[in-house]
Amino acid sequence: MSALELHGVTLCRRGEEPLFPPVTLHVPAGEIATVIGPSGIGKSTLIDFVGGHLTPGFEAQGKVLLNGLDLAGLPAEARRIGMLFQDARLFPHLSVGDNLAFGLAAHVRGRAARRAAVEAALAQAGLEGFADRDPATLSGGQRARAALMRTLLAAPRALLLDEPFSKLDPERRADMRAFVFGHIRDCNLPVLMVSHDAEDAEAAGGPMISL
Repeated sequence: MSALELHGVTLCRRGEEPLFPPVTLHVPAGEIATVIGPSGIGKSTLIDFVGGHLTPGFEAQGKVLLNGLDLAGLPAEARRIGMLFQDARLFPHLSVGDNLAFGLAAHVRGRAARRAAVEAALAQAGLEGFADRDPATLSGGQRARAALMRTLLAAPRALLLDEPFSKLDPERRADMRAFVFGHIRDCNLPVLMVSHDAEDAEAAGGPMISL
């Protein structure tokens, strides 16, 4: 069974003390683990490290394994780890459908197959008929759903969530959590989420580490 593992991972600015104590986690497929802590403690930097995007000037210790493979030295694109941020980062110069098509895995070939995959993803997100829409016309919740479907269409092996609900109002936040977590479990992916909100961790239902 696939799993995302962190073994004694900690981070620091070069020449400084670690930002947080070493993190060790085992996240099996279909489970959502949460690292919770206040703003500024290094949660997003942890996500960057796992995804292969560590900012220059930071150093890391410890290991990250995905399906038993040590990710050390692998570039981000070779890790096949999807990321979902607090800002739904849709490309403003592309339609909603083209945004999703951009994320399609390489094995989906041919115009008809790619269009069908995008339309199916939009339907799953409750965005039927939105393929030709400008992303700027979407609500915050719609943008977030579209961003998730684009990420999942890339067929990632694991998923990282960086404060994905923090900019939504409370009612929309609960709905979006249910949508995101439901789709993640359906895809049977190991997921690591960082958040400052205990309700996010409770809703995720997996192991939690406080920094």
